[in-house]
Amino acid sequence: MAPLFSLLSLSSIIPSSAQGSGFKSLHSYRSGYFGAAIKLQPGYTAGVITSIYLSNNQDHPGNHDEIDIEFLGTTPGKPYVLQTNVYIRGSGDGFFVDDVPIRRYPRKSDATYPTRPMYVYGSVWDASSWATENGKYKADYRYQPFIGRYRNFRLQGCTIQSPNYCKPPSTSPSGYGSLSPQQFAAMQWAQNNYLIYNYCHDPRRDHTLIPEC
Repeated sequence: MAPLFSLLSLSSIIPSSAQGSGFKSLHSYRSGYFGAAIKLQPGYTAGVITSIYLSNNQDHPGNHDEIDIEFLGTTPGKPYVLQTNVYIRGSGDGFFVDDVPIRRYPRKSDATYPTRPMYVYGSVWDASSWATENGKYKADYRYQPFIGRYRNFRLQGCTIQSPNYCKPPSTSPSGYGSLSPQQFAAMQWAQNNYLIYNYCHDPRRDHTLIPEC
């Protein structure tokens, strides 16, 4: 199991349009608990995404799995929007912010759950076409550099080199894989007060294509 460790702040700077910068873990993981303290840049950051995510695109280009936590840039006076995504073979169990669960992605079928090893990434990049109010506000390079600071990394899990008996740490105080009653109540509070959009509740979506809902 990889240890808990801490690093100095890492700054990521976008050098030009349609580019970005980031980092990647040395090992890929079969399972685990991953996180970091991320300080977002204030002011005008429209069109710019600061993220931490898991992906195996390097090993499976065009057919990869990905689990994202993304902070969508904003304009002065408006809060950042936090977005979570799960992509399966080109199309996590839980997401936490300040140790409060905000979303669960239960394993309802192998077809809708990532099972292949993934690396841990962090990045700051230009997504002006959609990131801020559906692309209404674009990245303005007069405000660069755009900097995301990452520290207190947590990479605790089973790498592809770990023995088969390796088990990832539990996110629940009870030690079980599911959320505790207190955590479940906290997640409901977060969703009731801060959730903007959930594709599972979108009547415009074809729900036969999203069995995980």
